[in-house]
Amino acid sequence: MDLSYSAEESSFRGEVREWLSANLPADIRDKVVNYHGLSKDEYLRWHRILAAKGWSVPHWPVEWGGTGWDITQRYIFDEEFGLAGAPGLPPFGPVMCASVLLRFGTAEQKERFLPRIRTGDDFWVQGYSEPGAGSDLAALKCRADRKGDFYHVTGQKIWTTLGHYGDWIFCLVRTDSNVERRQEGISFLLIDMNTPGITVRPLILMDGGHEVNEIFFDDVVVPVQNLIFEEHKGWTVAKYLLGHERMGTGNVSASRREIGTLRALATREIKNGRPLLEDPRFRDRLSRVEIELEALEITSMRFLDQMRRTGQPPGADVSLLKIRGTEIQQGITELMMQAVGPRAQPFKAVDHGSIDHFMSRLAPRYCNVRKASIYAGSNEIQRNIIAKMSLGL
Repeated sequence: MDLSYSAEESSFRGEVREWLSANLPADIRDKVVNYHGLSKDEYLRWHRILAAKGWSVPHWPVEWGGTGWDITQRYIFDEEFGLAGAPGLPPFGPVMCASVLLRFGTAEQKERFLPRIRTGDDFWVQGYSEPGAGSDLAALKCRADRKGDFYHVTGQKIWTTLGHYGDWIFCLVRTDSNVERRQEGISFLLIDMNTPGITVRPLILMDGGHEVNEIFFDDVVVPVQNLIFEEHKGWTVAKYLLGHERMGTGNVSASRREIGTLRALATREIKNGRPLLEDPRFRDRLSRVEIELEALEITSMRFLDQMRRTGQPPGADVSLLKIRGTEIQQGITELMMQAVGPRAQPFKAVDHGSIDHFMSRLAPRYCNVRKASIYAGSNEIQRNIIAKMSLGL
């Protein structure tokens, strides 16, 4: 296993770092590092800056606007984004839907959707989870009944991240209920969010933010040409897509940046007359998280080396990155809360340039990251996947 970088790869890292320093808007970076959500306009502004550089979809094939970078360059690119405090583009269009289109889409579907995803003309969201069908996704009940050249979709999706920004949504829907296995009879549809019959309602999270939504479909008419792959074979598409989603949930570089912030915070905070960083108990907990993050980074690079050598996507054991990555993110927020104590309670800071403004976001951030171990399939489900698919248990 080769975990080192070549001179060319190190030079590429410098190029990405220099470009981000010159082109990442300060207001967008400040929102990211201070745990504020971005508006749709801010996401699209950043998307267009990247598209103008040719970096909005670096992992795509060159013929569709990709960069031609190898897997190592793409890893370095993502790592520098996290370290710089640059927001990743919401993955639902550029990563998830695009991966499905490139693998399963018809020529007409690729021509219709991919260019607009690349340039940021369409904001995509994901319609998977339902009440009673989250980690057990095969239990979904949202129906799509075919009538001639159209599907009529009726049902509900829930926890739809950034659904209130969506122009399009890709959905798993049930097209056949008379099946022996629940994974059968499911189809993958692309739905225009402006279609009559769609209602988006906000779900306000513990941090007080509007990030997720519930979406209702009341006899929504969808052209048959928006079906991806074969009717009733959507589970095949879903499994392929979830592998792409879980590969990106480790967020090693963003966690490294936040570890640096945490260390600086613990150096400033005084406990019993000395910096909190000198407290043995706190330092022990911090060291454990740092060691776990180092191990996660090495594991990520093992997957990187495997993909670099074989050209194949990772298997079920990619769930390791999702499990440890989200648990580390939660551990960092817990230590930040411990570091500042009662001052982490949410309140409106008077001076928006002060450290108090940052601290006022720590409690909402802590609450928000509680969900990290659930999205993309709960960590308990991920352990079951590893036990069954990788260990044969």
